[in-house]
Amino acid sequence: MESGHRLEPGQRLKRVRERLQLRYRDVEEASINIAKRHRNDEFIMQLSRLSDIENKGTVPSIFRLYSLCTIYRLDINEVIDWYGVNVAQQGPDAAAISIENTHIIGFSAGMHGDVEVPLSLDPGLDPRKTSYLSSLIQKWGRLPLSLLASMDLERHRYAFIGSEDWSMYPMIQPGSLVMIDDTQRKVVNSGWQSEFERPIYFFEHQNGYSCSWCTIMDNQLVLQPHPASLCNPEVFRFPGEIEVLGQVTGIAMHLDPSKRRPSRA
Repeated sequence: MESGHRLEPGQRLKRVRERLQLRYRDVEEASINIAKRHRNDEFIMQLSRLSDIENKGTVPSIFRLYSLCTIYRLDINEVIDWYGVNVAQQGPDAAAISIENTHIIGFSAGMHGDVEVPLSLDPGLDPRKTSYLSSLIQKWGRLPLSLLASMDLERHRYAFIGSEDWSMYPMIQPGSLVMIDDTQRKVVNSGWQSEFERPIYFFEHQNGYSCSWCTIMDNQLVLQPHPASLCNPEVFRFPGEIEVLGQVTGIAMHLDPSKRRPSRA
């Protein structure tokens, strides 16, 4: 039975090695094999370095950490957490940092950690009507992200609208999170009856990323911002200068009455 205090990461790695009945020499030889496969000696775990990691608290390099996790059959994200870095917090930490330019989110849709979600809703909830959701949530709880694997997360990408990107204001406020369906890349030039039905697309181009309406004319793609945004249209050669990453199919944003588009100078 383990003692009540939390073991240091090196000691936890040592226990795993001992349970597998691996000697230092076994670990070194296995890491040499990994290094040969990747043609990179940084993966090699020397005997002295392994001893320092287990007994002196030395933090392994990313290459040696990969070797240890591979040899010990450990989840590398879990072991990184042993060292005090919770990979599941990368998204919330990034969201707390304001970046002026609109940008794609490169985080993988991993299934590590858990998230607090409503576990039970009022059975009288009518999804057709506007409701105050907070008053209808009967129970909150922690849900392992692995349980979300059945949802169609792989098909979507996510992006933040820059804190100074007003191009689709007021429909999409700066700082919003948008969901992108990257299977819908074909631009539709007509067929909608209102601005809310008109498809919004997410683009990558030489200046970065953009999120807006658009029109294709001949070999040009025109980014068309919302009229209330006071932003100017942009024209790119298409294809060649701009790529359609997908259609925006979901938006999460704060409705801040104090946040208004600055007047054009």
